[in-house]
Amino acid sequence: MGTTGPAAKSFHVTTFGCQMNEHDSERMKGMLSALGYSEAPSREGADLILFNTCSIRENADSRFIAHLGEAKRLKGEQPDIVVGVGGCWAQSVKDEVFDRFPFVDVAFGPGQIHKLAEFLTSDSISAQGYFEFEDFAGHLPARRARPFQAWVQISQGCNCACSYCIVPSTRGRESSRRSGEILEEVRGLAAEGVREVTLLGQNVNSYGRDLRGEEKRTFAELLRAVDAVDGIDRIRYTSPHPKDMKEDVVLAHAECPAVCEHIHLPLQSGSSRVLKAMRRTYDRERYLDRVALIREHLPDAALTTDIIVGFPGETDADFEETLEVVEEVGYDGAFTFVFSPRRGTEAAALEQRVPHPLKKERMERLVEAVQRRARERSQRFVGRTLNVLVEGPSRTDPARLRGRSRHNKAVNFEGTAAAGEIVAVEIASATSQTLMGSERLLSRAR
Repeated sequence: MGTTGPAAKSFHVTTFGCQMNEHDSERMKGMLSALGYSEAPSREGADLILFNTCSIRENADSRFIAHLGEAKRLKGEQPDIVVGVGGCWAQSVKDEVFDRFPFVDVAFGPGQIHKLAEFLTSDSISAQGYFEFEDFAGHLPARRARPFQAWVQISQGCNCACSYCIVPSTRGRESSRRSGEILEEVRGLAAEGVREVTLLGQNVNSYGRDLRGEEKRTFAELLRAVDAVDGIDRIRYTSPHPKDMKEDVVLAHAECPAVCEHIHLPLQSGSSRVLKAMRRTYDRERYLDRVALIREHLPDAALTTDIIVGFPGETDADFEETLEVVEEVGYDGAFTFVFSPRRGTEAAALEQRVPHPLKKERMERLVEAVQRRARERSQRFVGRTLNVLVEGPSRTDPARLRGRSRHNKAVNFEGTAAAGEIVAVEIASATSQTLMGSERLLSRAR
């Protein structure tokens, strides 16, 4: 159920290729509807233009490039349009997407629709996306969209005033949905067979502050209420804000069986000076205090983040402070962005621009550090047995299955389970983003 109103945005999706891509596009549309977007009949006038690509033959490639050309023209006329490229082609060329087509904001591999949701609700939506690609994700079977996973919008708008972000001006003040309405929707989804829900908002953990009377709930209370719905095995959410990450939310993770062991905690910069210029309302010490709180109650939880490189005035020393936080925290993954000014934001008027070659050099160093630490963190899963929600066959090896752990790690494994089942998988090896293993037969996990 989406949110409509004067601030509602529109999207247009163009799908290339196979039946699997059609199903992925259905999932995109379902997720966007949950975020309050409506479908536009054409790219002209759409706020979000998406292309879902196949791993394209030459003639299809030229056709796709022509479509991208129209998106470039439209973005030239209206720079606030967001252009996204998903699917197999985006995966196959990876970061070349941004080198060849710098007007593209976000790119993601096939099946990675949750990444699109995280991007659109992230603090960094107004920064040029250098997206962290993953290996291929399993596709849903040839059934209706989202048979066992669903997105539920809990709020819209944002009361923060980050200097680089266009969300407050385009989405308005924060407005929470009534908790009774949310729970009714979740119960309906559970009755339809949904096992995993992702709660969506620009700042989910400030949910409920504008509600009154019987409907007033904190975000932690909402998590506990959704956890109590029969049939919901997993609860995720995106995106929170570090300033609102309180102990009650962390305890909900620790005490609620369905709330997953994964927290996305956007950093943006490890420099307190840059954070102040970004108007982030926390400093480096406050952020690390939140990390310590999470580690205290959830030592095994996966932590992911957003980081912007090259914000105006960022010095070498500021960037080194960001690298220090990356090393200290040891993230399980990160969305990394090169700063690109958006019209109408305070940051667009800032001087002391960082030269593009320097931004690119810093980005390469940052990605290396993030991936190295993520690879080190992933080793803690080797030899353990994890519950995995099966998404479907692995695209790279159809003989294997693909799913996701409660820590939001992609898992490729040998097994016989059907999509939508939660199975126990013994982990044999790990990369920075993907775990590999085999299903423990005769075990079907909660």
